[in-house]
Amino acid sequence: MNFTLIICTYMRPKPLLDLLNSVKKQSLYPDEILIIDGSTNDETNKMLSQNLFQNLVYYKVSESERGLTKQRNYGIARAAESSEIICFLDDDTILDGNYFKELISTYLLYPNALGVGGYIENEATWYKTENNYTPKFNDFFYDGWKRREGLRYKVRKFFGLDSDKKPGFLPEFGNGRSVGFLPPSGKIYEVEQLKGGVSSFKKSVFEKIKFSTYFEGYGLYEDADFTLRLSKIGKLYLNTNARLGHFHNASGRVNKFKYGRMVVKNGWYIWRVKYPNPSLKNRVKWNIIVVLLSFLLLKNILNIKKSKSSIYEFLGRITAWFLLIFSKK
Repeated sequence: MNFTLIICTYMRPKPLLDLLNSVKKQSLYPDEILIIDGSTNDETNKMLSQNLFQNLVYYKVSESERGLTKQRNYGIARAAESSEIICFLDDDTILDGNYFKELISTYLLYPNALGVGGYIENEATWYKTENNYTPKFNDFFYDGWKRREGLRYKVRKFFGLDSDKKPGFLPEFGNGRSVGFLPPSGKIYEVEQLKGGVSSFKKSVFEKIKFSTYFEGYGLYEDADFTLRLSKIGKLYLNTNARLGHFHNASGRVNKFKYGRMVVKNGWYIWRVKYPNPSLKNRVKWNIIVVLLSFLLLKNILNIKKSKSSIYEFLGRITAWFLLIFSKK
């Protein structure tokens, strides 16, 4: 199957070079690579002129076209007509050698798939369990594997606010577990959400839906919005053999106050994409979780390295939560 790789980038020439070097080593190489650059300088263009990659086309977008969802739509419109699959990668990822081979083969195994996601292997440490294993409070257990439970999920468990859905599915109160909670089992799982920076889709789906420009700039949760809408049309899968590492690069990210606002505001938006009219019980749950997780940030107040950023993110979250009372836009 012919496929196009689209990489939207912003002020990250070195991480982008590392990614492209891992693409060069793939057992299955893209028929086309489109770099959609929203940088405010020419460093990415300079890097690419000094490092040549097969089938690569570079685009520098204007200020009005800058932003993750806008850049993705820009790239989709310029993909080759012969492409059957569009793949997206964040510019700070590094691929295992068979990433594209495993990803594209999923479409052959599941011809009904509209989208297939890759598996980020460096987010958590998983352990295979015995057949008679009994899950503990401090563990997250799924499909014969366990990982250490994070504090925010332990707090949600304690208050009865944990997700009642499988990973990759959104519960009615809008706070689920992402596909990151699927284990490295080597299986292919059906999901309704994918992470946009490690995703792929049949090119034909973009004739029906596009990435929403509601998500400006950094675009937090834009992937959840797109895939939740797409899952209403057809099937999505995650292949845990299509592996890569995500090395979160700090450059190009928004400040912590703005990030905190986006967590709440964009989180509310995608919740209502899936459930436009949730019950009163689930509305109460959503609001309790927002407040709990916001105040949980203040545990870092005595940590010199984290206190300032945690306070700013807390203020951003609470501000967005309060403003939702007056405006849902």
